[in-house]
Amino acid sequence: MTIHRSLALIAMLATAPSLSGCVGMVIGAGATAGVAASEERGLEGAAQDARIRVEINEAWFRHNVDMYSKVTLAISEGRVLLTGTVPTEQVREDAVRLTWQVAGVREVYNELLVSESSGVIDGARDLRIQQEIKSRMLFDKQISNINYTVDVTDGTVYLLGIAQSDTELNRVIGHAREVSAVKNVITYVRLKNDPRRHGG
Repeated sequence: MTIHRSLALIAMLATAPSLSGCVGMVIGAGATAGVAASEERGLEGAAQDARIRVEINEAWFRHNVDMYSKVTLAISEGRVLLTGTVPTEQVREDAVRLTWQVAGVREVYNELLVSESSGVIDGARDLRIQQEIKSRMLFDKQISNINYTVDVTDGTVYLLGIAQSDTELNRVIGHAREVSAVKNVITYVRLKNDPRRHGG
């Protein structure tokens, strides 16, 4: 979540007229654009998802700061995955409702857990699982890891993104299942040639 929010912030700042002359910001924006252009969704798709992210975060922050801090947001071509834990069912419903109100959102995958006690969820363990899966994907030459988002909540792994093939996706799922303490793997990944990516 932190990486994605940082990229969104860079995108916002790069388009601010008052900073157009800042060399450092131009370099940062250029690097971000280079990464986005190499993704399967392309530069335009990445920019659209970044805009959606900013608007959802803004809506959450204005509605409930606690919601903004507890819900993890992942986006791929307008498909939004919500993970994390919230204190009440009402917060869960509000997070989904506010997400749908943002222009460009095509689907919302609600995987939010309701837990009154934050101690129920082992955040350190989930972070370790997430980092290990990302590391395995990074060093697997048969996986284009830039096209995937990995989130973990209470030992359940959630995958979002675009797969080049069934073979690649199966490798990603396999890596996730091999990590210790993983309870389940849920995938919202679509194949590169899936007609639904373009409204088909």
